[in-house]
Amino acid sequence: MLRRQVERPRFSWADRAVRSALARHLPSALRRYRLVTPGTLLTWHRRLVRWKWRQMEVGPGRPPLPEETVALIQRLAREDPTWGYVRIQGVLRRLGHRIAAATIRRVLRRSGLPPAPQRASQQT
Repeated sequence: MLRRQVERPRFSWADRAVRSALARHLPSALRRYRLVTPGTLLTWHRRLVRWKWRQMEVGPGRPPLPEETVALIQRLAREDPTWGYVRIQGVLRRLGHRIAAATIRRVLRRSGLPPAPQRASQQT
């Protein structure tokens, strides 16, 4: 009669993950008192491994700059060729963008724009 009144225990995902990961490390005396069958335990373990390998890998380094920011850097450098990296950095900071001067130099070099003195001398 008591068996009919007690519900089966419900395991959360975290409970299943912990049980499947630690099942091998239990002493043999405790393995006899499992609440689930070995097949269920193996299924949980397979799900845990599948979940682990489906995670997206995060590449090394910082994320790239948004294209709008790159376009803004290029526009500022073209519109006033006497501005250097630090001046462009100050203008961007006032606009709410925190970017290092070395990043600005890298963006301008990648887009084919030379440093400020050379840009100013190219303009007629």
